[in-house]
Amino acid sequence: MRLAQITRYPVKSLQGEVVPTAEIEQDGLRGDRRWGILDEATGKVLTGRRAPQLLFAAAALAPDGLPVITLPTGETCHGPGVGTDTALSSWLEKPVRLVGSVGAPAGQAEYFADATDDASEAIGWTMPDNRFVDASPLLVLTTASLRTAAALHPRGDWNVRRFRPNLLLDVAGDGWIEDDWCDRATLRVGPVELRPEQPCVRCTMVTRPQPDLDADADIFRTLARHHLGHFGAWTAVATRGSVGIDDEVGIGPR
Repeated sequence: MRLAQITRYPVKSLQGEVVPTAEIEQDGLRGDRRWGILDEATGKVLTGRRAPQLLFAAAALAPDGLPVITLPTGETCHGPGVGTDTALSSWLEKPVRLVGSVGAPAGQAEYFADATDDASEAIGWTMPDNRFVDASPLLVLTTASLRTAAALHPRGDWNVRRFRPNLLLDVAGDGWIEDDWCDRATLRVGPVELRPEQPCVRCTMVTRPQPDLDADADIFRTLARHHLGHFGAWTAVATRGSVGIDDEVGIGPR
């Protein structure tokens, strides 16, 4: 096994950036999901579940550690502030603010009860402290799972961008390999030790359109029908450190 791709998402639900190396901290990838767009009316952090247009903007980290947001119009915003909030509010057509997660109350967000029906009940959940992640610090996905899912819905576009993993592992063969790791195995990537905790339960996000990807509700339906809606593994960090593309990945007992 090897580390095939590293992606960080500086702003929750915006497109992220593929990077050649990254620092993995105790609570996740450095710079990952430290920022979110807060709906002033509801007090909730917007996600692509309830605001799918977010997937058409992108965010990258500037050298100063602040996010640079590129809107679909081509307009760019650097870090938090009145200018950024004005641009985001104009784009989304409602009052919003770019907010940081560190030291702030845990983020509140919503998802739909039926991942294929935006008219279904909206259900709230609370994110972990200090990052706008859904559950655990990292999301890990394997190429084996991608191949397995794609074979079940070959007309779908199973581009890894739909699934937003932090770490994509290149693994030979097929099957839902991550399932066997959860609560059983330790992954070693360079000096870093990771502990897969639970399968990632997928939602509306995987069906959403985004640049060069069409909407496809059958992506979710395929995962729901064949794998309980699971895809990838939420993963904790046991030992922090630096990782890079093509690092070998080892596996051992927990």
